[in-house]
Amino acid sequence: MEITGSIVIQATPAQIWTALNDPGVLCASIPGCSSLTGTSVSGFDAVVDQKIGPLHARFHGRLSLQDAVPDRSWTILGEGVGGHAKAAKGAAHVRLEPDPEGTRLDYSVRADVGERLAKLGGWIIRAFARGLADSFFRRFKAAVEAGPDAGGADRPTA
Repeated sequence: MEITGSIVIQATPAQIWTALNDPGVLCASIPGCSSLTGTSVSGFDAVVDQKIGPLHARFHGRLSLQDAVPDRSWTILGEGVGGHAKAAKGAAHVRLEPDPEGTRLDYSVRADVGERLAKLGGWIIRAFARGLADSFFRRFKAAVEAGPDAGGADRPTA
C-alpha cells in the first residue's frame, strides 16, 4: 500500500536534513519508539511498540537511508519483526522543496506487512499505516520547529 502527503515545516532544508539524521529527533517522531541507536551512515536499530487492531507487538527493526541527496531528498528503509512472526517493512521517499513559509516536505510511504498482520484486513492496515505516517510527520515537524535545544527532556533516550 502507498501513502502520500506533504507538510510545510518552518525550517531550512539543511535544518530538516540535520534532524532526519538525528537519532533523538527520529526516536521522538516515531510513534511507540522506545530506543533508536546508530547513525545515518551505518543505519539505525530501533525498538517500537505498536498496537495494530487487536494485536500488540514490540518490533525490533532496522532503519537505513538510501539515495541521499543532502538537503534535497532521500529514502528511508525500515524492516521490523515482532513476536509470533509479526513482520512489517516499508520505505519512505522524502523530497524537500522551497516554500514561502519554510520548506515543503513531500513524502511517499510504501508499507508491507507479513501474513499474520495481513489477516487483520486491508482497511485496518491502511488506517493504521496512514495514522502512523501522519503522526510521524506531525511529530517530526514539531521537533524541527522547536529547534535542537527544545524538547530534549521529554524525548526518549536514543
